[in-house]
Amino acid sequence: MVSVPAFRLFFATDIHGSESCFKKFIYAAKVYKCNTIIMGGDITGKKIIPCIKQSDESYTVDWLGQHQTIRSREELEQLQNNIRSVGSYPYEMTEDERAALASDQSKSDALFEKIMRESVAKWVAYAEEKLKGTNVRCFIQPGNDDTFQIDEILSGSERVENPEGKSVELEGGFEMISTGYSNPTPWNCPRDITEEELGNRVGKMIREVRNPIRSIFNFHCPPYDSELDSAPQVDDKLNVIIKQGQMQMAPVGSKAVRAAIEAHGPLLGLHGHIHESRGVFNVGRTTCINPGSEYTEGILRGVIVTLEETKVKSYQFTSG
Repeated sequence: MVSVPAFRLFFATDIHGSESCFKKFIYAAKVYKCNTIIMGGDITGKKIIPCIKQSDESYTVDWLGQHQTIRSREELEQLQNNIRSVGSYPYEMTEDERAALASDQSKSDALFEKIMRESVAKWVAYAEEKLKGTNVRCFIQPGNDDTFQIDEILSGSERVENPEGKSVELEGGFEMISTGYSNPTPWNCPRDITEEELGNRVGKMIREVRNPIRSIFNFHCPPYDSELDSAPQVDDKLNVIIKQGQMQMAPVGSKAVRAAIEAHGPLLGLHGHIHESRGVFNVGRTTCINPGSEYTEGILRGVIVTLEETKVKSYQFTSG
């Protein structure tokens, strides 16, 4: 007789507005036969792509280094879908509207927030529709790059659960604590905080955990110097540092996260944040995993993890 795994989950992260990746994430529950799917943060896009309406009803769009003229609604909708698939927000406007936005940063910011919130609400509705009638639990938390404008949308759903700052009980009696906050980055993201503040947030959640050795630490930021946090070094102007033709890399993860893992020894650490550092690293008894991100290609990177009692029975990276 084949034994039934105690608990099987799918984890992905850092899709940064890619609608294609989000839909694949929801579909992963069925494809990989996981009753729990977890999105580890940084879910929103970074920029608007203007679709400029012309007097002859055509549109011009500057995207991926090309100036395109679009002459049919069908062609425009296809291009807009392509733009959404890799994490940007297409928006139809006139040349005058674009000029007005360019001259007023507050208006530009307000429009971006509006489009971003609408996108997240659309995604939540999609998840609710596709998961209706199933026993799949879907966790989606904001990451350090996400603004606080999306929290109420994630927390207002009956099907999507925002685990930020909480201890939640999972199938098989496992527990999970989660945070999308990060130690400081050069980009001063909305949820960048000091190591001390991050340690306090993590410590507060750990006090709610009944059995750390059967727990999951779903922390967006990976532990410091873990090979899951190796990123290009940048200078004060955010240019990548190159020496002797080689890109300079450095650990940028959180020392507070590493200290918490070392002190409490959870079963599993789920991390993201550093797209190019896909891999597995053991911190003491804890298996820490970063599935990486390739959202700019519309590719969803993830990992399937099976837990059994007090051990990680197996893990398998996915890409597609």
